Formats: sequence, structure tokens, C-alpha cells
Amino acid sequence: MANWSIKHVLSDDRASEIAEAALVLPLAFMVLLGIYWFGRAFNTYATINNAAREGARLALAQSCGNCGNVAPLTTNITNAVEQTMKASSVDPGQVRAYTPALNFCSGGTRALNCSTGGASGNIGVCTNVRLDLPPVNGGAAACGVSVAFQYPYQFWLPFTSLNNQQIILTADVQMAGEY
Repeated sequence: MANWSIKHVLSDDRASEIAEAALVLPLAFMVLLGIYWFGRAFNTYATINNAAREGARLALAQSCGNCGNVAPLTTNITNAVEQTMKASSVDPGQVRAYTPALNFCSGGTRALNCSTGGASGNIGVCTNVRLDLPPVNGGAAACGVSVAFQYPYQFWLPFTSLNNQQIILTADVQMAGEY
């Protein structure tokens, strides 16, 4: 049997690479998983904002060329939002209500109209909203529509406290219209 002394054991570097890999590999996998789940969160955020933009674009679309801008129904607007979300594999049933602070558009002939709809009933659509844009050439502030909602996102990282927390992604789109 070999005589093992402390000096010999400490100077022997056999299998040190395995011990180092056992320490580093879990951390490297955590970083890779973090990059993946952050990318999914960013994609979900871009998707819900795109869906809200599509809803606002539809809300401003003229229904006919000679009858003025007859606003589409809230159902049609929320259906457009949900279809855009479904096309990107984002569940529209998880949408949560969100009501941003809105200002009424003064000087218009139409009153502020806010309603909610969609499968979850939480997609907010408001028309005749004063937008948060600077007035053009010192004129009146622009009027338009607002489509707003929130979507919960869950990170899935092992060995962290992020698994117990949801991040709320907010989609709040305002688009100017010509009334």
C-alpha cells in the first residue's frame, strides 16, 4: 500500500479537471438557460406589443370610403389582437386587464369610449384619446386610440427564486387617427 502524505495529496493534480468541470458546468448551463428564457421573454414582449399595434391599426381603419370613420366593434379589434397572439403561440387566455392613465381628447365631436373584450375580457380599447405626443406646429394635441393589456411571463430556471415570480409584460399602444 502506498504511503500517502498530506504533501503528496496536495501536490497531486490528477483528476483536477473533473472537479473543476463539476463546479463550472452547472453554472454554464444556468447561464445558457438564462439566455434562452430571457430571449423567450423578449419574444413574448415583442409579440404582445405587435398584437396591440394590430388592434390599434384596426381600430383606426375606415370601414367605408364615403361614410366617415365608423369605428369597428371592440369584438373585431380584440379578435385581431388575439389572432396575432395565437399566430406567435402566445396564449391570449392569460391576458390581464390594464388601464393606463388616459386623457380625453378635447375639441373632438366624439366622446371618450373605453371598453374591454376578448376571450379573457381583459383587452382594453379606448377611442378618442389624447395621445402623449407633442402638438405639431403649436396646434392641438393628436387624438387617437389606445389598446392596452398585460401578459404574465414565468421564468423557468432551476435552483433560483425566479421560478416563484411572474414578470408582468405590459402592452400599451397609442395610435393617432384622423377623425
